[in-house]
Amino acid sequence: MELGLYGKSVFVAAGSKGLGKASALEFAREGALVTIASRSMEHLTKAAKEIEAATGQQVHTVRMDVSDPEQIEQGTRSALDKYGRLDVLVTNAGGPPAGTFADMDDAQWQSAFEKNLLSTIRLIRAAIPSLQAAGGGRIVNIASSSVKQPIDGLILSNIFRAGIQALTKSLASEYAADHILINTVAPGRIATERIMELDQKRADMEQRAIEEIQTESLRQIPLGRLGTPEEFGRMVAFYGSFANTYVTGQSLLVDGGTIRAY
Repeated sequence: MELGLYGKSVFVAAGSKGLGKASALEFAREGALVTIASRSMEHLTKAAKEIEAATGQQVHTVRMDVSDPEQIEQGTRSALDKYGRLDVLVTNAGGPPAGTFADMDDAQWQSAFEKNLLSTIRLIRAAIPSLQAAGGGRIVNIASSSVKQPIDGLILSNIFRAGIQALTKSLASEYAADHILINTVAPGRIATERIMELDQKRADMEQRAIEEIQTESLRQIPLGRLGTPEEFGRMVAFYGSFANTYVTGQSLLVDGGTIRAY
């Protein structure tokens, strides 16, 4: 399928590792002009080299902390200055700390709000004028399967990821006339460092072996395995592509069938 991404300018937040990097790789495979942003220049440089080696596409890098509004403005402007346009935005941020309601104080709630919801709002606000100037565009918000079903022990993620989908739904209507399609792609258990960290934290809390935790989790996935970052990245690339012409305001679960909610 031709995704219509060749020569399009794509900005991927938190694009140096994990799901962001996997998404950036798939856009580059399609011939897009990719910008990846992250707090770490070391990770950015490494990711850019790996993507370039795999695809032959040069990758633009921007140091950006998603909790800093000035850096968000500078980051999106850097992509615009580099390529002269912006066609696709992928919002993304590292997951907030695990824990229950009783574990979290005001500072942790505020930090998770700024990093995981307000950053999405700010990125979209920064990108919208460029997408409008391009005659339309695509926005993909990377969230979590918790947009459909809360995950025990991830109270901060449950709250603010759900907020991302509410934002997606609201903005899809507001910007439809501008030909800007906005969707959420929500991962379940994908084989990333984040999943390993969460499994280890649960194992430590419950004083169980991490292998036991992982085996138990796999039983809950109908496909019987973790997803790969590549599988997830392909879904982001499609929903962020111009082959997607009529899907907006939706949340797509990439979870192997784990979540049973409609």
